[in-house]
Amino acid sequence: MTTTERLLNLLSLLQTRRDWPGSLLATRLDVSDRTVRRDIDRLREMGYSIQATMGPDGGYRLDAGSELPPLLLDDDQALAVAIALRAAPAIGAGIEEAAIRALGTMRQVMPARLRYRLDALEITTIGRAGDATPGDVSLDVLVALAQTIRDRQVLRFDYTPRVAAQSEVGEPLQARRVEPHHLVTSHGRWYLVGWDLDREDWRIYSVDRIHTRMPHGARFTPRAVPGGDVNDFVSARFKGSDVNEWACRGTVLLHLPARDVLPFAGDGTVTAIDDQTCTLEGGSWSWGSLAASYGRFEVPMEVIDPPELATAFAILSERYSATSANSLPRD
Repeated sequence: MTTTERLLNLLSLLQTRRDWPGSLLATRLDVSDRTVRRDIDRLREMGYSIQATMGPDGGYRLDAGSELPPLLLDDDQALAVAIALRAAPAIGAGIEEAAIRALGTMRQVMPARLRYRLDALEITTIGRAGDATPGDVSLDVLVALAQTIRDRQVLRFDYTPRVAAQSEVGEPLQARRVEPHHLVTSHGRWYLVGWDLDREDWRIYSVDRIHTRMPHGARFTPRAVPGGDVNDFVSARFKGSDVNEWACRGTVLLHLPARDVLPFAGDGTVTAIDDQTCTLEGGSWSWGSLAASYGRFEVPMEVIDPPELATAFAILSERYSATSANSLPRD
């Protein structure tokens, strides 16, 4: 190996575990202990904080330094960071511009094989990131879906039914043929939006339940997503509607400070009345589910409007009372 190749390999090894005995590094690199010591000194000169460890063998540890040195990432790590940067607008916190600049810097130094895969990834972000636990999504599957979207190829895949995904009893996978249109990330989960050729309808698929099949199908001419906006289309489907609006909307007065309600308001609107009360306008697919959602605050409240929401509270009250009365006694 050349000195540069050896330094890169040494840095890669140091990043994979906390402590490395010097003799083991020498064996892995097929060099002498003296050469390892010289290479460690070279990395320190480049800005890497490498500490010598005590012990029978002696060794080295890569620690955080005072400056940011060059990073060494493998292909999957580089793509994972790039995908996270593309989804950064959903995080907010004013990091959008910095994320775009960082993504541009990464792309500039990427080899062609990675730039090709990265450029295929066009992501639509809905809602805020991190509000839910991500599904088990393979990076290879994400890239494969993105490439079929870019190349406008019919995607063939097997789809795990929802019941089978939630139980230990497996069910036969469902074969699908889909014209893929958008990759969407929403609240920590990945979805594919596409036109199902067999069902002749737009569908939204959970990426963690997709098992791609090869080869892909023929090329297609993209259709327009209903309404023309994929964000509005997916948001509407998540709300059980054809338009991006909740079927039922109502407002309550909560005996709780606005600062305590805001973190749990979701897409609702919080308005402070005074230091101890606020209003919360929210929506849901039914009046009953809307009334139940307000119950999570566990404080006194009054319905401001509409009357249908007050009726839903009365029905829930009767139902909960009956449930309490019919609960089985514990031994």
